[in-house]
Amino acid sequence: MIKEIFNTKQTELSNGIKLITIKKDSQISAVHAGINIGSLFEEKDEKGIAHFIEHMLFKGTELRTNEKLNNDLENLGGEYNAYTDFNSTVYSASILNEELENAITLMGDMLLNSTFPTSEIEKERGVILSEIRTINDDIEDLSFQRVNEIAFKDSPLKEDTIGNEDIIKNVTREQLVKFYNKYYLPNNSFISIVSPFEHEDIINIVSKCFGKWTKKKFEKKKIIAEKQQFIKKVSYKKEIEQSTILYLYTFNGLSKDEELALRILNFKFGESSNSILFRELREERGLSYDVYTHLDTSNNVKTLYIYTSVSEKNVDEAIHVIDTVIQDILTEKIVFDDNTISLMKKIMKTAIASTLEDSTDLSNYVLHQAMDNEDIYQFTDDMKNMGNVKSEDLYNVSRKVLQKPTIHIFLPEKRGWYWVAV
Repeated sequence: MIKEIFNTKQTELSNGIKLITIKKDSQISAVHAGINIGSLFEEKDEKGIAHFIEHMLFKGTELRTNEKLNNDLENLGGEYNAYTDFNSTVYSASILNEELENAITLMGDMLLNSTFPTSEIEKERGVILSEIRTINDDIEDLSFQRVNEIAFKDSPLKEDTIGNEDIIKNVTREQLVKFYNKYYLPNNSFISIVSPFEHEDIINIVSKCFGKWTKKKFEKKKIIAEKQQFIKKVSYKKEIEQSTILYLYTFNGLSKDEELALRILNFKFGESSNSILFRELREERGLSYDVYTHLDTSNNVKTLYIYTSVSEKNVDEAIHVIDTVIQDILTEKIVFDDNTISLMKKIMKTAIASTLEDSTDLSNYVLHQAMDNEDIYQFTDDMKNMGNVKSEDLYNVSRKVLQKPTIHIFLPEKRGWYWVAV
């Protein structure tokens, strides 16, 4: 039934662009253009280049100066943005329906005709270096960066998407242009558009704006699927008020049904405001104000984090509580009864429905499904399959995932690193 909600058409243009158009009655149109290249595919001497290029596409084209481009984007009267993640670089706009063609035109100009002005490269170099320093000053962001660094030996997941500071300081225009020319190709690109307009009208606009883009053969490096190391490590940082604790698990090789069970488990485990970890660490013991889990099931990533911040004196107790909760799940001392599972399913279905109702969220979701080579209607299967998930499925997936974590702890005031036996 849900598949009938959206009037959807998938089209591959002659140059290889994969276009998804969704006809939806809304006053707001949304367009997302994704290049299927992110930080995972950078070589060791390229760390941060994908993110740097994302910045540079706003800095002028063959048709528009930096000032002209940004004025035209501003005059859309909506929201425009871009981001780089492990797998992709995405450019987006949410605008009134009458501005959709203008938004597609501007996005096409940026993707096809960017000029990488040397003066703007130097400005953005400073901006990105400031971003890196901001991460280093933010104990939460730095905690995630640090646990990734120690969790992996070879996986590119150990490197932050924003890039390596030394590489950013020295990257040349030639390196940026080379990476751009290698991966910014129509046959490595996906576009999703949600609007009230006819499919053929949108296809014609996209063809006009992107049709001159020439496809080429390209290769991306093979990504290593690496299990996290079973290790605990402590770092020290001056001038932090709270210590942080981060657990990291990976789960390469799970089936779709197992990932669905993991998503349901994760919601009750640490994602919701009434999660087990929240209740045990904050409500019952008052050890932490901030505690949550973060689950990423996207291609080549497959990670689950547990994060909390506590006072230094409570670090050992907080770790004991986390370990106890995990052990109680693994041994089924924590009971997931039918009512609990039913509620968890209902909340997840609500979240899915909310995504589908919002043009921007829907466009972004569809884009990433397509880039991951997944069915854009996967949510229909998920909603159907939720009805089949039982408590034993949650316990079984927990025993596959919640084993031998990488643990990183930040403590205040002292300098240096040392190893702690697990």
